[in-house]
Amino acid sequence: MIRLDDVQIFVHTVDYGSFSEAARQLNIAPAHASASVQRLEKALDTRLFTRSTRSMQLSEAGECYLPHARVMIGALEQGQQALANGRGALSGPLRLSAPSDFGRNLLLPWLDEFQHRHPGLSLHLKISDRAADLIRQPLDAVVRYGALPDSSLLAMKLVDNNRRALCAAPSYLERHGAPTKVEDLRRHNCLRYVWSEQIHERWRFTPRGGERTVAVTGNRISDDADAVRRWAVAGEGIVYKSRLDLIDDLKAGRLVELFAPEDCEPAPLHLICAHRAQLSPAINALHTFLRECCAALLASHPSGGTQAVLAI
Repeated sequence: MIRLDDVQIFVHTVDYGSFSEAARQLNIAPAHASASVQRLEKALDTRLFTRSTRSMQLSEAGECYLPHARVMIGALEQGQQALANGRGALSGPLRLSAPSDFGRNLLLPWLDEFQHRHPGLSLHLKISDRAADLIRQPLDAVVRYGALPDSSLLAMKLVDNNRRALCAAPSYLERHGAPTKVEDLRRHNCLRYVWSEQIHERWRFTPRGGERTVAVTGNRISDDADAVRRWAVAGEGIVYKSRLDLIDDLKAGRLVELFAPEDCEPAPLHLICAHRAQLSPAINALHTFLRECCAALLASHPSGGTQAVLAI
């Protein structure tokens, strides 16, 4: 018979890399954690870890079992949360991942408000421009831009019509002028960022009459998109990223929008779970809340009509 507490200790051991750290997190003895995993292995009749005197890693069977173990633990937490909801409150851990610029400058203050509304929630936030692994990492949901490569994931839209925005600071435009067509970007200093090990340097545009893509160059690249935005604000070059991330700079005049929004690449934004089983009341409430926040932000600064209109 499989015990849920053994499954929980197995998942914690994977997440924290050792029996001792998992035990510390759960406030139990390391020997208890080791014995618990051994009991689970006996119940499953398989080895979940390959062990040596210096290391411990998941076996092939452990890799196969891990996502199912996470679903079981998620179901347990959801049951506890459902009882809390019956008493009129959301509670328990809420583990999220978000990209750097959106995470630091928009999501952080929004999550402050969300947690103040639901003080029983315990927030765990990871901010990174590396794509989070929803199966291997202890996450309930991730905020992610772009189309989803894995159709098995459960994606909930956060904004209806977000696009990238091509922007530069007034000081940069004074020195170098503004591009009026896609090809002009080849002679400008384009600020690029790395997303999931790939440099975003092929910029796509969608003018009426057909799609255009240009390979851009520049003297600055970062694996942190927030740093790239800051370089643009400082007048170091042109940036092309989600309009949501740039709205505060556009409103304050720190950046100027160069091309019309309808000519720029769509930048869909989703809240994503690995399984429908993770769609807890807290995730549903967060989804509704973030949709409202994104809509209000976009409405606070509608696009003006002074940008260049691209033509083929």
